[in-house]
Amino acid sequence: MISFKGVHFPKDVILYAVFFSVRQGVSYRDLEDIMEECGVKVDHATLNRWVVDYSPLIAAETKKRKRTVASSWRMDESYIKVKGRWVYLYRAIDKFGDTVEFMLSEHRDAAAASSFFVNAINANGFPHKIVMDKSGANYAGIENINRLLMLAGLISFIDIYQNKYLNNLIEQDHRAIKKITQPTMGFKAWHSAQATIDGIETAHRIRKGQLSNDDNMPVYKQSMALAG
Repeated sequence: MISFKGVHFPKDVILYAVFFSVRQGVSYRDLEDIMEECGVKVDHATLNRWVVDYSPLIAAETKKRKRTVASSWRMDESYIKVKGRWVYLYRAIDKFGDTVEFMLSEHRDAAAASSFFVNAINANGFPHKIVMDKSGANYAGIENINRLLMLAGLISFIDIYQNKYLNNLIEQDHRAIKKITQPTMGFKAWHSAQATIDGIETAHRIRKGQLSNDDNMPVYKQSMALAG
């Protein structure tokens, strides 16, 4: 359960504002106007703080309650702008389109790819296959994982398929995230970017029906229910 101790607004107001921000991609000043039209007067700096404070907590609750993903993954990276420069958003989905994992990184190299795969495996177990584009860094990241499996004495390894056209599924999935991030014209701080991406990816995951036993509940209500 997420604590709202010490806040000066009702929990439902905060959760609605956070969900609207990460689902619609409006600016905080526009959201301030929208909230005022709904009868809630709250400044844009407070709205920003709510997203930064609560999006990671909601994302963590989502990971606890999400359904199991398939063992065939599609992996790729997208881009967002933070402090005026492009950084990398590593993402993976399974063969059915369910989100496996995501990670924001300042670098696009084998070390970053390895970190991403470790996070994804820790959260979802080992895949039997990963499809990716021709990126040498991403290939090296999986090879690092396979080497660790070999050193551990295991005989089962992750199959790697590098084919641009087989990876269309995740490239299409990127569009839902870019639709939200592009209107923001970039983020001014790294921690704000990470928190907001947590919220955007979580809302996208909920919209795809990845929470267990909540298929008949509207998306925004599923998000609110995660707070307990």
